[in-house]
Amino acid sequence: MLAALLAAAAGPAGAQGYLRSPPAGPAVPARVPELKPWDGVVAPPLELADLQGNSHRLADYRGKVVLVNFWATWCTPCRDEMPSIERLRNALAGRPFAVLAVNVGETERAAREFLEKMPLKFAILLDRNLQASRAWGARILPASYLVAPNGAIRYHYFGELDWAREDVVRTITQMMA
Repeated sequence: MLAALLAAAAGPAGAQGYLRSPPAGPAVPARVPELKPWDGVVAPPLELADLQGNSHRLADYRGKVVLVNFWATWCTPCRDEMPSIERLRNALAGRPFAVLAVNVGETERAAREFLEKMPLKFAILLDRNLQASRAWGARILPASYLVAPNGAIRYHYFGELDWAREDVVRTITQMMA
């Protein structure tokens, strides 16, 4: 009985029924993830403490391009993209660029334990009460925003991205001009 129903649903012999696989065609190349332009609104305020208790205000970074990255230790794509953010930081060392990695809703201990396994040289800020994450609309992790030297958000990306990729570095370098 089931075989007869499936055959009927597939349509007459040789027809393209919805239960059949589509014919094989040429492979479609995978899309390279791209930074998404933002409308250039001024970034929401951001003031959080780092793991040493020092306060970081986004406003204090005016004149620099700032990558604001919302992440968590339980988020696999967040963990996977951290080495590329560190490579980006190294590639732009000495230039007007900074990284503010905002840990979302976790304890200082969780962030410190993560850093023991993956040493990073950029600022790790703690958003324990999720207030900053909400203000920035970071509902998906990782959520990243590139803030121009004038304080306006120019680009964003939700999900994992290779931040050390040549086109990404070029975009950030152009923002510095």
